Amino acid sequence: MPLVTTKEMFKDAYEKGYAIGAFNVDNVDTFKAVVRAAQETNSPVIVAVSSGALKFIGKEYVRAMVDCALKTADVPIVLHLDHGKSVELCKECVDLGFSSVMIDASAYDFETNIAMTKEVVEYAHARGVVVESELGAIAGIEDDVNVDDKYGHFTHPDDVVEFVSRTGIDSLAIAIGTAHGAYKFKPGQKPQLRFDILEEIEQKLPGFPLVLHGASSVPQASLKVLNSYGGAMPEAIGIPEAMLSEAARHAVCKINVGTDLRVAYVGAMRKALCESPEKFDLKVFITPAMDAVCELVKDKITNVFGSAGHALK
Repeated sequence: MPLVTTKEMFKDAYEKGYAIGAFNVDNVDTFKAVVRAAQETNSPVIVAVSSGALKFIGKEYVRAMVDCALKTADVPIVLHLDHGKSVELCKECVDLGFSSVMIDASAYDFETNIAMTKEVVEYAHARGVVVESELGAIAGIEDDVNVDDKYGHFTHPDDVVEFVSRTGIDSLAIAIGTAHGAYKFKPGQKPQLRFDILEEIEQKLPGFPLVLHGASSVPQASLKVLNSYGGAMPEAIGIPEAMLSEAARHAVCKINVGTDLRVAYVGAMRKALCESPEKFDLKVFITPAMDAVCELVKDKITNVFGSAGHALK
């Protein structure tokens, strides 16, 4: 099945009240696990690659590994650049064959954000690629995305119509209370999504697909495995999955997950390394790590986002 864009995916998700997971992959292992999970749940999937992962895996290798999967995959796959911080990087990924790119100019003022986003949109649309942008700042740290939670700010509903109309973007990432990274909230702080803001944006942009970043919740089962085998990660508090499911029933058509995959992968690998220190067969350590990621993604797809069974052929 060929690589696709998010246009038809988001249209179906919006109409039927579910969301599609954008899973950040950091190597071939996590990529294969994400695609396997999508296959086993018959779900569309967005493979997200950050600038850091792009550099680590290698630009040529990223597209090559996706092409290998497309030869046998029978579910829709989107290859998406996550948090492209420059117009040049977005254009480069379009040329590499990505079917979706995110230009993240949210750290700039409103007019600069519009100008940068519009330039990417014009370049990408001319080549059949869709574009995501961001208004507001998502708290936390993810690769080179740094926003002190103290200074984080929500997306202003009054800005969204002007931003979307002037840029021509295909989807919009909004800030309503999610956070990047594993250490999301201060001790005692209760995570909360601002559904009032979400609903107001939804009313101002009926039918337009919205995106949530920083939606990892770091499941306690994965955290327990990680900490039992040499980890030192305190209890991580993320957005409750029930809130993510509720957001998916609104206009949120894409939900990004990255930290959860890393915790599952590293935890399972540490466990295998500790339990089989005498072995030197890489498959003994990598296979359970991939399986852990696959099971986590399947759970998100089936029980949180609701996209299982919605693969459009």
